[in-house]
Amino acid sequence: MLAAMIFTKLIFWVGLVHTLDSLLLIFLVLLHSGKGGGLSDMFGGSIGATAAGSTVVERNLDRITVVAALVFAFSTIGFGLLLS
Repeated sequence: MLAAMIFTKLIFWVGLVHTLDSLLLIFLVLLHSGKGGGLSDMFGGSIGATAAGSTVVERNLDRITVVAALVFAFSTIGFGLLLS
């Protein structure tokens, strides 16, 4: 009985992390600049981008996106293992 309750709560929390991380990942991907700029220009992503190649903002955005993608991948695997 107790194990079933803990298992249900674990499924809830992994599902919640998975859902929130998917929304965060969508937001972060939309912030990346494409060929014509992007939403990252609103936050100073293009200031000096022609001189330096890529700015600190873009590199940090890349790092945060990679971390969010890894969390998403591991939560997908964990969710699949919990439900199988």
